[in-house]
Amino acid sequence: MIRLEQLLESLKTVRQHTAQAVEDMPAAELDFRPVPEVMTFREIARHILDASHGLSGMLLSGDDNFATPDFREKVTRHAVNLPADAGPADLAAALRRSVDERVAGFAAQPSAFFDQIITRFDGQRVTRMEMIQMLKEHEMTHRSQMFLYLRMKGVVPSTTRQRQAKPAAK
Repeated sequence: MIRLEQLLESLKTVRQHTAQAVEDMPAAELDFRPVPEVMTFREIARHILDASHGLSGMLLSGDDNFATPDFREKVTRHAVNLPADAGPADLAAALRRSVDERVAGFAAQPSAFFDQIITRFDGQRVTRMEMIQMLKEHEMTHRSQMFLYLRMKGVVPSTTRQRQAKPAAK
């Protein structure tokens, strides 16, 4: 069983590392992409922000069917107002504000809110809690791409730096 408090704390931790990755990437490299067919580092960060803020906004506004023809329009209604070419400081700050806002919104919901069944954009029926878990998994997938891009630029991701610092602290 997933506990709400643990899920929300985990969501915040994942987001902190996403925002840190944005701050760690040299500003001149934000539009780096290893091959033409994939998103740039900036586009991935922005996708994480827009998708998570939009989908969580839909959850909090009471939407229960994400598999509708106007799905993209609904997501856009909850988008973060941030220029597409935002720099690393603004993008990282928006990522942190977004998760803080959404976690507070989720924490204010009654427990029954999380047990309600919704229809995901792929037609799958899931609880609101499972949808929040999916949002976290989505971010972790894209954050892994960001970490790979960082490595390609010679930057060690924050999660690795934390792990490497622990033995030294003993």
